[in-house]
Amino acid sequence: MSVITIFNGIFCNEEAVINDIVESTGFRLITDSNIIEKASELSGLHKDKIRKAFSSTPSIFNQFTHEKETSIAYLRLALAQILNDKSIIISGYSGLLIPDTITHVLRVCLIANAAFRLNKGTQEQELSEKKIIQLIADEDHNKSAWTNQLFSTNDPWNPALYDIVLPMGKTQSAKASALIEENLLKDALRQTNDSMAAVNDFMLAANTGVALVNAGHNVGVQAKKGKIVLTINKQVLMLSRLEEELKAITRKVPDVLSIEIHVETENQPSHLYRKLNSELPSKVLLVDDEREFVQTLSERLQMRDMGAAVVYDGKSALELIQIDEPEVMIIDLKMPEIDGMEVLKQVKQIRPEIQVIVLTGHGSEQDEQRCMDIGAFAYMQKPVDINILSQILKDAHKKYKTHIKASA
Repeated sequence: MSVITIFNGIFCNEEAVINDIVESTGFRLITDSNIIEKASELSGLHKDKIRKAFSSTPSIFNQFTHEKETSIAYLRLALAQILNDKSIIISGYSGLLIPDTITHVLRVCLIANAAFRLNKGTQEQELSEKKIIQLIADEDHNKSAWTNQLFSTNDPWNPALYDIVLPMGKTQSAKASALIEENLLKDALRQTNDSMAAVNDFMLAANTGVALVNAGHNVGVQAKKGKIVLTINKQVLMLSRLEEELKAITRKVPDVLSIEIHVETENQPSHLYRKLNSELPSKVLLVDDEREFVQTLSERLQMRDMGAAVVYDGKSALELIQIDEPEVMIIDLKMPEIDGMEVLKQVKQIRPEIQVIVLTGHGSEQDEQRCMDIGAFAYMQKPVDINILSQILKDAHKKYKTHIKASA
């Protein structure tokens, strides 16, 4: 039996269409939530963290942590395992992860014009038109980011991505579901030995991808009949060493027969390949209004394989910890509007697990005592010895991890 994937704009009668198909065909419905739950079980990652893979705004630290790529790797593995089932409908973002080499998948897109969606939204939600418009825009932005991540296109409704694109502003739900069911009967959608071999290739690629991300690597992975092709799309300082490491990891994956590595850096010439070392801090937030100083500090920490992002005032730092997950912060005391002391107080109230290092050129012994009493991990004076600061960061990172494990 075939598989149906349905990707849709919000407020496009998607629920009615899916319910019609399920009732008529007996196909089992698999949602993003189902796949996220399975990916969470496979990875040990929290479901909320995996769900962020579908967001258009990844963590500010993602370039250092590869959290989004890790989540996608486990989503692929969860999806590959589900594809062994027959007669399923996959609704949501996850279905777009299925490679087009698996030909018994009917890829469907449901979309409608803005007026239809606005009218539908106001009927379904007790919200103002303004909020409905914003909700549609936010959802479309997420879906645009998702198709850009997977296919390098910002148009999530691009017909090239689907077998059928149905204009729901002009198509009744019953008619849409009937059209989908009609297409299921086409010979091109039947399972064949080749299409099932492609499912096995997808599983092998997914297993390889998970093995690589667990070892701290972020590369493209494809598989065909036991041959693995790895693609590096960043500049590499020691390519031969990286290639040997990638091959050593990949060889341990069952059913891998051969390995080929491609290096493609034309589109990202300025990005340097960075392996994640989970023992080093990768979510350090630097907060200082001295821009040149803090940018230089960030670069020096990155040279030591630590991930450091930068904001230039206390207000931005407090806003960021509401939506992101820094593990360690380095803050200056003297800053405009909200000073470092107030930032420290609020961080310890809102996110007590974050370890805060005060690094200032304007403090006093009284300031140091107050900071330590509030809960600072360390208090340091500028200029700072980068080696001493690096060790303190490592110690703060260990304390953060201990705190998280104890509260789990």
